[in-house]
Amino acid sequence: MTTNTSKEDILKELDETIKTDSNVTISTTISQSLEYLDVTIENNNGHLKISIYPKSASEPYILPYESDHPRHVHANIIYIALVRAARSCSNVEDFDMERLSTEMILLV
Repeated sequence: MTTNTSKEDILKELDETIKTDSNVTISTTISQSLEYLDVTIENNNGHLKISIYPKSASEPYILPYESDHPRHVHANIIYIALVRAARSCSNVEDFDMERLSTEMILLV
């Protein structure tokens, strides 16, 4: 969650939520950045910067050439990777880095 509320007010609200329902477990971490799913979200002087987070466990975009997938699936790999980068990156520099990374993966 992002907010302009003070840290004390946030912690107070979370504590009240935890007390309301014992089935709800909330762990709090207050930081300038976080990795969530496959993106990194950073607070850069009040502006949110979003970039793709390269998970070490994630597989590359490549399907084996011998797989039984239709040819259009193989052809769309780079398109989908670039669409994902365009949707996830909040600035052009991060998009370019992801584009270059994708191209290098596909060239190997």
